Amino acid sequence: MSEQPTPVQTAGSAASHVPASSVGPSPASPLPKEVAAALKRDGAGLVAAVVQQYDTNEVLMLGWMDDEALHRTMTTGRVTFYSRSRQEYWRKGDTSGHVQWVKSVAMDCDGDALLVRVDQVGAACHTGTRTCFDGRDLDVVAGQAA
Repeated sequence: MSEQPTPVQTAGSAASHVPASSVGPSPASPLPKEVAAALKRDGAGLVAAVVQQYDTNEVLMLGWMDDEALHRTMTTGRVTFYSRSRQEYWRKGDTSGHVQWVKSVAMDCDGDALLVRVDQVGAACHTGTRTCFDGRDLDVVAGQAA
């Protein structure tokens, strides 16, 4: 996720932003009230967004969203993340051309994670691999159902 972004801006919003509190949505949350109320954000006001290829179910990457990034993702057809390191919004593919076209967004049962199903163009990972998990398997003892 270290693709160099071009900050995404909408009318009246700045590229740099301090995310909303984890206690709840900010009074100015751009999300529908029921969505904003159901989200459980971390201490920085962010929620994890798992990105999955819509037709193959490949898990492509993990990113972070605040209310504004989720709103942009839900309303523009393109995935927007909030960069924790740069403290700014970035839209996947603006510099690389490896765009993520939104197909659906779902919230998990606890409200602390999102599943963003996309049509990925090109590599999802900034290293150039299809997913951020390609070639990064860890040695484990595999379990087995009884």
